[in-house]
Amino acid sequence: MKRIGLVLGAGGVVGQAYHAGVLAALEHDWGWDARGADVIVGTSAGSITGSLLRAGIPATELAAWTVKAPLSRQGRRLRRILGTEIPQLEPFRAANLLRPPSLPGRDMLTRAVIRPWRFRPVAAALSLLAPGRLDILEQLAALREVERRAWPERDLWVCAVRRRDGRRVVFGRPGSPAVPLHLAIAASCAVPGYFAPVPIGGDAYLDGGAHSPTNAAILRARSLDLVIVISPMSGPSPRLPTNLTGGVRWHATRMVRREVAALRAAGTPVVVFRPGPDENEAMGNDFMSRERVNTIVQRAFVAAGAYAARSDVGQRLAALGFAR
Repeated sequence: MKRIGLVLGAGGVVGQAYHAGVLAALEHDWGWDARGADVIVGTSAGSITGSLLRAGIPATELAAWTVKAPLSRQGRRLRRILGTEIPQLEPFRAANLLRPPSLPGRDMLTRAVIRPWRFRPVAAALSLLAPGRLDILEQLAALREVERRAWPERDLWVCAVRRRDGRRVVFGRPGSPAVPLHLAIAASCAVPGYFAPVPIGGDAYLDGGAHSPTNAAILRARSLDLVIVISPMSGPSPRLPTNLTGGVRWHATRMVRREVAALRAAGTPVVVFRPGPDENEAMGNDFMSRERVNTIVQRAFVAAGAYAARSDVGQRLAALGFAR
């Protein structure tokens, strides 16, 4: 059996809609059931999508729930977990990032000096932002349902950032702190400056996207036959940005390229799905908006299907047993 890793990147509400469209296309067009991935890496929104897959929800049902289409019996379990509506969250305002930040503590400074090759200035800067005012555990009702679930038997790696030193922590990976699943997901989704940090075991944790919007390179040592990366925050071109959203997408595109290069250098084939201009236009500038999730799912489904049907990508999938 081929060993496939699935990387689900950050992206807020619109990112989850993008995940649903891409995964539904792979299931519909190629018969690939993402629930069977050997390992799932979830960052922020990707940790929610990954936990739902591990809970047994098919990708096509995730897409159907998002666009309010009829659900199968399996899909009705999703409704019990998430309810009937996508959460209505406050718009993300750049002005929130202008509040006075914290000063770096001893742990962060020590890490920067002793292990500069592992120090991420962007992660450190985001860790120092003034805490957001929203409690993610109150905002996302789905986390209360997940609270009653144990960690899945199959690997689910949830990425977060420890606030005191800006270090990435991968919950669910061997050697990482043992925490309840719902707290790991909450920590991974705690966008700096928007949500309050999530306290776990005496530390506070933030969105794993502060370290990387995808964190794909952590799969280098897994000896996988293929890694499928879905990066909702990436942009269609590497051109320098002109606004905050453009800056976020430029950074995400740059990071995923570096991580894909690291995976390929380790001998692991990679297929990357990232939004094109049409999907970016539908996603807009507010990653927390639910206004156009129907359009995002539809455009992601069509674009992912077309991309996977390209000769180079299709041949790679077919070689691993995918059947179009």
